[in-house]
Amino acid sequence: MSIRFFLLFFILFTPNIYSQSVEVDLKDRKTYEITRISDAPIIDGKLDDEVYQSLPIASDFLMFEPGDGDPIPEAYATDVKVAYNDEAIFIAAYMRSGEPEKTVKQFTQRDNVGLSEFFLVDINPYDDGENQTRFIVTTSGAIIDGKANGDNEDYTFNTVWEAEVSHDDTGWYAEIKIPYSALRFPKKKIQSWAIQFSRKITHRNETYSWNYIDKSIGKISQYTGLLTGIENIDPPIRLSLYPYASAEIQQYDDRSKTAFSAGLDVKYGINDAFTLDATLVPDFGQAAFDDVELNLTPFEQQFGENRAFFTEGTELFTKGNLFYSRRVGDAPTGYRSASANLRNNEVIVENPERADLLNAFKISGRTENNLGIGFFNAITSEMKAIFRDTITGDTRTRVTEPFANYNILVLDQQFNQNSSISLINTNVTREGHYRDANVSGFLFDIYNKANSFNFEGEAKMSQVNATDNTVAGFASKFSVNRTKGNFRYGVSHRFANETYDINDLGINFTNNYNNFFWSTSYQIFEPTERFNRYRIEVYGNHQRRYRPDMAVNTGVGGGFFAMTRERFAFGGNLDVNSKFRDFFEPRKEGMFINYNESIISQLWVSSDYRKTFAYDIRLRYGKYMNSPQEEYRLRLSPRVRFSDKFDVVYSFNYNLEKNRQSFVDFSDRDIIFGIRDMESIENSLKASYNFNTKQAINLSFRNFWSTAHFTEDAYSVLEGNGELAPRSYLIDQQNNPNRNFNIWNLDLSYSWTFAPGSQAILLYRNSIFNQDKLSLLNYRYSLENLFNQPIKQVLSLRIVYFIDYNNLYNIFES
Repeated sequence: MSIRFFLLFFILFTPNIYSQSVEVDLKDRKTYEITRISDAPIIDGKLDDEVYQSLPIASDFLMFEPGDGDPIPEAYATDVKVAYNDEAIFIAAYMRSGEPEKTVKQFTQRDNVGLSEFFLVDINPYDDGENQTRFIVTTSGAIIDGKANGDNEDYTFNTVWEAEVSHDDTGWYAEIKIPYSALRFPKKKIQSWAIQFSRKITHRNETYSWNYIDKSIGKISQYTGLLTGIENIDPPIRLSLYPYASAEIQQYDDRSKTAFSAGLDVKYGINDAFTLDATLVPDFGQAAFDDVELNLTPFEQQFGENRAFFTEGTELFTKGNLFYSRRVGDAPTGYRSASANLRNNEVIVENPERADLLNAFKISGRTENNLGIGFFNAITSEMKAIFRDTITGDTRTRVTEPFANYNILVLDQQFNQNSSISLINTNVTREGHYRDANVSGFLFDIYNKANSFNFEGEAKMSQVNATDNTVAGFASKFSVNRTKGNFRYGVSHRFANETYDINDLGINFTNNYNNFFWSTSYQIFEPTERFNRYRIEVYGNHQRRYRPDMAVNTGVGGGFFAMTRERFAFGGNLDVNSKFRDFFEPRKEGMFINYNESIISQLWVSSDYRKTFAYDIRLRYGKYMNSPQEEYRLRLSPRVRFSDKFDVVYSFNYNLEKNRQSFVDFSDRDIIFGIRDMESIENSLKASYNFNTKQAINLSFRNFWSTAHFTEDAYSVLEGNGELAPRSYLIDQQNNPNRNFNIWNLDLSYSWTFAPGSQAILLYRNSIFNQDKLSLLNYRYSLENLFNQPIKQVLSLRIVYFIDYNNLYNIFES
């Protein structure tokens, strides 16, 4: 029914929508006529080059936040000049300041604005209202680059460009050189590019843009000026090489080993629109550690991606949420079952925790007609566990993960400057007689002509080819949302049948649902006497099981967010839920447990980060009606900016869950539950000392402790109606469900950007882990137990060097 609805919707409406232009008021769109220059300026941030003197000026900036279109004060007037040659585009900006002594100038490294004031340039050579390349330079000289698509920002994108700043008693100056190799543009004689300039004035809490932006309608990326006059430029050969080498010394439990590796990352512009990114013999040894927790849920813990190759330029591949990049190089499918295959007198000699990534590449780009095309491919090697007979000394191997290929294909057609339809396919093929998987998705995200309503939907098909059968599944989503004005509302429906499964290359915790959602909100776009922003919302949901058709939960709630003129933010929400049928905690298909009605409340505050000391506080309390079950959560996160070079952020999290009926074990055909208390404390610290914008020392620390304690002689058996009946359950060393979990991670690194795109990182890392059954230990004694465990210590050096083919070519030509 759902897929027929989607097809009918597109047959009836897509041709009409496609032919219309979206009503965004650009009648006052500003235009800048760029000038070709013969002598390139020196990029030093001083703007005293002769080429700048006769260029036209882009000025008259207008307020974007917190107000709406107010002219920039004369004391903060901003002038921008733009020029180009055969190699690059040059931008010179002069930001006046009526109070230069108040200009915030915090030193940070690449892609980190911090609290600094900044100057921003958005460039869109296709002028499609969607795909902008963003370049930011701060008052300290730090550079940030990214991609902006509609209202979404992605700062994992990195390219090579130059920027320098300078200061005097009237303001500050920024000078930028953007090589054409950093942009994608069509190959034609005369070009017009969308462009936007913005300026953040931190100490006044104000942001201004060159071209006016109406926040109450449409997307920010639609409100750009026009850059004209670009003629006779050719897209350069976009070939960049990133050779790297790394050396590592590791010590663990009185054993030491060394390792050396080298590899190459390649970026190649196939044509003016498409780029190939490849990593050969990848090395992810210095990727940040994962925030591992004690996980007693029926679901795996989801981790963020810390590997640069899987975060840069992946916006196309994340369409439809079918790609969870941690699947590539994840734990082998047979890793956890290796111990179950032990024979008499055998021990496990080797059992790799991760599948080795041999190589990966991705091709992505967008044609002149706004068709985005992306292809991703990765290959992991065969992994084996090694067993040894302790009596005979014989060894044998067992494949825990076969040779595997992962790929994704995406087609994304954008139109009307804010709408798109997409097709995506993901595929996992494993060598031999193993599980394979394929998922296809059809997506649309469409706005009406007035930009007042958004229609969004998905239809996804999954197919898993297991060793003995093939299983197909289906999921869909459809939503309608009011997207214009202060008062907004929306409804949505989400569906998945019981066989929908995308977990070979995606991540999906639940299926077999038929859920409905609604929301309404009121927000302001211009400041009031007390508030810069505030938003009030009311929402609700009704969740059902698809097969068999039965209610799972109904809930309503409300929330608010506000920020004062002094940048003090606060908010909260209150949710009221009916009885909840949990079909996943029992770990058996068709069974569920009933949890009583609940009320969950949350409050938070966040102080002004511009001050030397700032803080975030979050409180949460949940109570289940007619039940002793309740939960408490507290998060404290103070931060201190000791100077413009040194800042520290500390975070403390405390969670307590009391008297929760939780899964324990299977006993014969019975499902055993027990009453569990779970407590956790997390301490983390991030500190950074920046010598300048090219060199820094960074400290990252985390200690997470958690216990799960089951009440003695309070076990039950789960019955078919979701209720529990008392049952005796024998606790011994093997069947003890109690847990004491403690993990410690510390990274200390020195980073040096010694040339554009080139970096050296020296990293010291230590980690300790302990898990046992001593659930009654408090935090102090658990920490003492932790430090009795062997410490894993790693010292590594990684050097990456950027090579631009065009620079090499020019050297050889000269």
